[in-house]
Amino acid sequence: MAFSLFSKSPKAILARCRDDHATKMRLRYAPYYHAIEAQRGTHIRHDGREMIMLASNDYLGLSFHPKVIEAGRDAMNVWGTSPTGARSANGSRAYHIELEEKLAAFLGREACHVHAAGYLSCMASVASFAQKGDVILADKNLHSCLWDGIRLSHAHVERFSHNNVADLREVAATLAPDAPKMLVLEGVYSMEGHITKLPELLDAVEGLGCFTVVDDAHGFGVLGREGRGTADHFGLSDRIDVMCASMSKSLASTGGFVAGSREVIEYLRTHSKQTIFSAALSPSQAACALAALDIMQREPEHRERLWKNTARYRDALHALGLDTWGSETPAIPIVLGSKERAYRFWQALLEKGVFTVMSIAPAVPPGKDLIRTAISALHSDEDIDRIVDAMAYAVKKL
Repeated sequence: MAFSLFSKSPKAILARCRDDHATKMRLRYAPYYHAIEAQRGTHIRHDGREMIMLASNDYLGLSFHPKVIEAGRDAMNVWGTSPTGARSANGSRAYHIELEEKLAAFLGREACHVHAAGYLSCMASVASFAQKGDVILADKNLHSCLWDGIRLSHAHVERFSHNNVADLREVAATLAPDAPKMLVLEGVYSMEGHITKLPELLDAVEGLGCFTVVDDAHGFGVLGREGRGTADHFGLSDRIDVMCASMSKSLASTGGFVAGSREVIEYLRTHSKQTIFSAALSPSQAACALAALDIMQREPEHRERLWKNTARYRDALHALGLDTWGSETPAIPIVLGSKERAYRFWQALLEKGVFTVMSIAPAVPPGKDLIRTAISALHSDEDIDRIVDAMAYAVKKL
């Protein structure tokens, strides 16, 4: 059959991109991808206006600590800007080993591996170990990086209601006894601010031989002794097989890590595509994480200030009658219940010079459309005063 040289087949994927309703709505209302023009601590410039940042994950406020900045600058002078390769090939450097050894020692683990993105670390913490024929028990509210790891593993998935011990126990009771099993949790659920019910959840699967993975991106640096995280907070570190986290929160850097026993980490290095084929962490970001890890242990005042700010801010939100979804941590949502209310509230805060992030279904459950806020140790008393005034103004705008 002959085809005309001048005929064109329609490109279905291009048409999908052009006609996508969600993208059109995002561009129309512009709630995301805002570029900050300047920043110093919690103060930013956005659209030419000075504002307070209330959506950063810089919990300990170390991204502007002079020692962290100096460490990053010095590392580039020594190592250049990039290792330009994967760890498995030409990209491994002495500074990676130093960071891994210090993280492992801090967490009481035998070994650790660092990646150039927290998403990679958390995805690899599941996909590297589970496989077809295994069963994964997963909290329904897990982060996207963990769900991607679950999908890549090809394991069978059994979801249980968020932080619901009774539901996990019921689901676990239906499993075949001989199937290898994995339990996947977050230490702190960043959208809700909830701490996982780790003791009860572990007890619910006692005797099933579950390999347990905890993503502690929002618990590391915040909970536990000197910020060792959620498992340490509960005194249960020895019952967790793998702890993973990003380094873009309390460690004031980028990248992520996976920590566990020596045999577990070496298995990851052999089998994880996310590890084998991704470029290594840059020298400056490794150095920043190293410096922040040292400061976490030497300067406890940052974490003390974080929790003081958190308590004051949460109390103020409750006094205004706002729903914080039972948050127990510095990640504090303001649940508005519909995307329209969330959008109006978000806009009102912008008007008053407070930068937040809106999250709507399906990123959150239906009826839980919210403004995601996060407190930092760097927020001053004056910052919180301004934030509370802006919240009161936004409440009146609803």
